[in-house]
Amino acid sequence: MKAKLSNYRQSPRKVRLVADLVRGKQVGEAVIALTHLPKRASAPVKKLIESAIANAVSAGKAKKEDLYIKEIAVDKGVVLKRMRPGAHGRSYPLHKHTSHVRVVLDSHHDA
Repeated sequence: MKAKLSNYRQSPRKVRLVADLVRGKQVGEAVIALTHLPKRASAPVKKLIESAIANAVSAGKAKKEDLYIKEIAVDKGVVLKRMRPGAHGRSYPLHKHTSHVRVVLDSHHDA
């Protein structure tokens, strides 16, 4: 099952650090790892994974124990362009980056 988080207000470079940590893991392990990770992006990514788990379980596709993170991708979102005051009455650009995070879960078919 899939879930996505759009326009999360943190740069993709920082969110990718968290995504790389959980890629390919069982969902139980991933949720525990994200609970104890001291990164700002860990809470929204954890919530996104839990949403994907709920989507899979409610659709009757798989049990929670069988799910793993098949794919997690962090893409660049819109850039909010703001101005900040500079020296001598000038203004300097300030780019506030956003991220789109996609999660795809799959179940192991070992049987």
